[in-house]
Amino acid sequence: MTMHRRSLLAATSALPLARAAIAQPANARVLRYVPPADLSSLDPIWTTSVVARDHGFLVYDTLYGADATFRPQPQLAEGHTVEEDGRSVTITLRPDIRFHDNEPIRAADCVASLRRWMARSITGQKIAEVTDSLEAVDDRRLRFRLKRPFPPLIELLSLPSAPVPFIMPERVARTDPFQQITDTTGSGPYRFLRDEYRSGAQAAYARFDGYKPTNAGGTGLSAGPKVAHFERVEWKTIPDGATAAAALQQGEIDWYAQPQPELLDLLSRDRNVQLQRAELVPTIATMRFNALHPVFSDKRMRRALLPAIDQTDFIAAAVGTDPRRSVTPAGVFPPGSPMASDVALESLTGPRSTDRAKALLKEAGYSGQLVRMIGPTDILVPSALVQVGADLFRRLDINLDLQLSDWGSHTQRRANREPVEKGGWSVAFYSFPGLDFLSPATHYLARGNGTSGWFGWPTAPKLEALREDWFNAPDQNAQRAVARDIQREVMEELPFVPLGAVVNYTALRKDLRDRVVGFPIFWNIRRG
Repeated sequence: MTMHRRSLLAATSALPLARAAIAQPANARVLRYVPPADLSSLDPIWTTSVVARDHGFLVYDTLYGADATFRPQPQLAEGHTVEEDGRSVTITLRPDIRFHDNEPIRAADCVASLRRWMARSITGQKIAEVTDSLEAVDDRRLRFRLKRPFPPLIELLSLPSAPVPFIMPERVARTDPFQQITDTTGSGPYRFLRDEYRSGAQAAYARFDGYKPTNAGGTGLSAGPKVAHFERVEWKTIPDGATAAAALQQGEIDWYAQPQPELLDLLSRDRNVQLQRAELVPTIATMRFNALHPVFSDKRMRRALLPAIDQTDFIAAAVGTDPRRSVTPAGVFPPGSPMASDVALESLTGPRSTDRAKALLKEAGYSGQLVRMIGPTDILVPSALVQVGADLFRRLDINLDLQLSDWGSHTQRRANREPVEKGGWSVAFYSFPGLDFLSPATHYLARGNGTSGWFGWPTAPKLEALREDWFNAPDQNAQRAVARDIQREVMEELPFVPLGAVVNYTALRKDLRDRVVGFPIFWNIRRG
């Protein structure tokens, strides 16, 4: 397939210039994009896939969006009122907003959409926990009646962390949250063209002329007016990076979401291509422990590794040594985000010593027990991280069983809660979009909720108590203070080790402008 695509690209580049001139008016109306992975699910609530999230923002809108400073701004909402000492929050919708089938967007649609989202999102689950009732007052008003004041409610409804509280028609939102939707009628600036969708190959979207952008304040991320300048957006799945880069250089695509590091230098030399920072906050690299079984059920074993861990080694393996492509040191929350700090990172920033780590492992009781490290082979950053981790563990004289597999097999294996001798695992490596870790509300690794938590299942009651304190904090300054305490406790309990942050770049044709930095955002971008 790759050979065929390259041959096709070569043939296209050899055609007379008149062909390009004839195609230009149509091309000016179409944005052609290569996503970082195939769009395998059309339900952005059922899955936390960032590709499904990006698809969701094309097709659906939200009640509130987050601006470039992560503050909530109205989207489908006109505004809200808080009454009864904070225990009643009423959200009013903008007038004359419509779904893609031209039916009005009603409060009942929003209530059903939020309830479905609350069943799947850890943020939504927290909102559900503090909510006595959520109901439509009339067609334009929905009301939360809360068990207690909950200051971050509107902020949590605005965050673009997957899954996002997208608004769907009530008939769609009533789908079992653990079943995928089949009706893609949306509320956003583009309509999904179901008849043109081919899993593994392409997806297409058409501008929804009935969409009314908000006139509320705030810009950046998911806030501000969402103006669709293209008549069509086409996603082309091209797994081979060199093929995608060649297509971008020859003008067959307009935007390549995530070029591999070795392609960035090539693309930077092309005068028809521009490289831009892809995200508002960087991607977080992590080492995750299985806390259910020895050896890493003992936090002394986890902490013993710290003197030997060098964040720069891990990040350099993933993206090279260009300082523009990484941030170290990095802690629990993404650098540049409101909750980020350097509290308690001394254990990662002081002099590095494998001898010290070996001594601490021996003190903790390590005597050659088998440690199974798992990782994917087909995702760039985690596959680099696991190779550095394996080398480190071997230098520490750890009895290592390294098990690498494709991503699909890896996701099945990490769900195994059995001990190593029954097929379980000990440690794994991941990278996460910074938007997923903006706050304790969305950060599923900085939890201590045991088997109810994310793979690894650590139990840390103090972390859970601090998370509650964050939800109850009256303002952002108080939230930041709690976030510092959370980072301090994470570095003590060590449910995971932060390994640094990756700054991703995206590649676009030179004639594109006004792209919103944050994630692949398709409103406001234009050609000119």
